[in-house]
Amino acid sequence: MNTFRHWFTLLIFIGAQTAVAEDLLTVYRQALQADPQLKSAEAKIGIGSARKGQALGQMLPQISAVGNWSENRTNQTNTRTNNDVVSHYPGTRYTVSLSQTLFDFGKFWEWRRAAKAEDQYTAEAIEAHNLLMFNVVDRYFSELEAEDQLDFAKTEKQAVQKQLEQIQKQYAKQILKVTDLYAVEARLDQIIADEILAESKRVTAQESLRELTGVTPAALNKLRNVVDYQEIQGDLQQWIEMAQSQNPAVSAKQLAIQAAENNVITQKSKYLPVADLQLTYYDTNTGYQSSNIGPTQTQVAAINVNVPLFSGGTTTHQLFEAQHSLQISKNDNEAAIRAIIKETSDSFLSANANARHIKAAQKALESAAKSREAMEHGYHYGVVTIGDVIKAQQNEFSAKKDLAQAKYEYIKNRIRFMRAIGSITEDNLQEVNNWLEAKN
Repeated sequence: MNTFRHWFTLLIFIGAQTAVAEDLLTVYRQALQADPQLKSAEAKIGIGSARKGQALGQMLPQISAVGNWSENRTNQTNTRTNNDVVSHYPGTRYTVSLSQTLFDFGKFWEWRRAAKAEDQYTAEAIEAHNLLMFNVVDRYFSELEAEDQLDFAKTEKQAVQKQLEQIQKQYAKQILKVTDLYAVEARLDQIIADEILAESKRVTAQESLRELTGVTPAALNKLRNVVDYQEIQGDLQQWIEMAQSQNPAVSAKQLAIQAAENNVITQKSKYLPVADLQLTYYDTNTGYQSSNIGPTQTQVAAINVNVPLFSGGTTTHQLFEAQHSLQISKNDNEAAIRAIIKETSDSFLSANANARHIKAAQKALESAAKSREAMEHGYHYGVVTIGDVIKAQQNEFSAKKDLAQAKYEYIKNRIRFMRAIGSITEDNLQEVNNWLEAKN
């Protein structure tokens, strides 16, 4: 009985760790909750906000208060009488100080730099979200593709095995040549090898999807047989211009340039004078070396001016560092622009090529099916050899694989295009999700 309870508890635990992904949106919601990269990107926004707050705080009044309480004992020798005079007295000191920056360009530009950095982190978080949506689609349909390839291999293996049984019976009756038997056996061995490879790819694709969600989906909804795969309309150059203007990855690089430019100005500002207003209230009854004096209050209002003259070259080299960092940001921005141009162009052309390929592949599959049927009839009447039949069957399964692959590639390239132009949203995932079969 205890053993039964143990296994029952274990099964419940395993079931809790394994989620059934009914559709694309379910997987997306799982990934949205579990993706560590997205969480890190969102946390960086908080860091940027905190740094901006720190920079702003440096320009606001700085108020401090200090209190000191002491018990003092003084031994003093009278030189005339040579007697020691001992006195005990308490000591107190209170200080309240307010300092307000009046003139410090460095603090102002550091605040501007921090504000741009916060905007940069926000853009990076948007890009991380867009990347997550693309990865969900890419890995979801990569697993579906791997499952289809495995199913095709199993179906073809069953068909060839059935065919091999017939060939073996005919060979036993000496109706067929041994070469026909060898041809079918060779094809079966090749299919078994393909099945092993397809199974490996399916497991790899499943693990890739699990990396996003943290759970292993038990089943994925299949793609409908009838989907309208439309080409992406519009001029490619206009799409590229749109990508350059609103892709969050490019926006993040441009904001990084602005932050780096503000940092250069910040470093240059260190050569300028700094002025601040200081107000101090001082109350004490102890003087130099805690000597006992009467209650004393002091109020001070002052303007402090600090003129930097020489820092051993530190300020100059900090400026050099900021200028080099600015150049790196510009280089990164140029690389991001070139990459997004290539990504937009490649995904646009690939998606449209996939749409045309799907139509051609559907016709090719119909032709391959007719050819296979003709070969089977021809073999029945002794017009063609078993090798011709095997070749026709192989061509039909190859056409099925090609059509399925073209469909999955179209979906992935279309979503890749939407991400490249910075327009990918959850509505795009909903649209693709509608192309899936409803789970029974």
